[in-house]
Amino acid sequence: MRVTVIGTGNMGTAFVKQLTAAGHSVRVTGRDQVRAQALAQQYPGAEAVAAAGSARDSDVIVLATGYGDAVAALRSIGEIGGKPVIDITNPLTADYMGLTIGHETSAAEEIARAVPGAAIVKAFNTLFAPVLADGPAFANGQRGSVFFAGDNAQAKATVKSLIESLGFQAVDAGGLKNARYLEPLAGLNIYFGYGAGLGTAIAPAWISK
Repeated sequence: MRVTVIGTGNMGTAFVKQLTAAGHSVRVTGRDQVRAQALAQQYPGAEAVAAAGSARDSDVIVLATGYGDAVAALRSIGEIGGKPVIDITNPLTADYMGLTIGHETSAAEEIARAVPGAAIVKAFNTLFAPVLADGPAFANGQRGSVFFAGDNAQAKATVKSLIESLGFQAVDAGGLKNARYLEPLAGLNIYFGYGAGLGTAIAPAWISK
């Protein structure tokens, strides 16, 4: 696939690493173009591009920013044309130990309302950047899970295919309103990682017998 990654932080970097390793063609953009250039140069198959028009010819867009920057970042790339947009954001409080919104809405739903031209799919928000960067295999032999939720069936199918191409277990979590469950789940994972001191090599998983 041709993938545009918006964001050059820890998650954006992890996406570029894993997407190029899986054979995808990656464009990376962000507020700091020097940083985007430096990131792209590390991985064959990646190129740094300006934000405006960066979604052109892309099959999927990865919104790898903080929630507070998400809408502006998504609008900065120009016409999206109904393309799938993976929203990884979580509406965290300043201390990362709570959510600023929830129960009656979600970050994903708010982004979808603000940028109606995007087919928002919530995904990857329950993974720490080191887990994504290291890939799907855990020390116990279990494969990492990526939950995904959205209202556009075609967009969800594209995102599912991308998740599976990275080796993760794709878990369909239903419609976009179920991001109201996935974002608190990410908050719990963050509590375990930082509040309880378990570190960032952990992730929630869906297990069936």
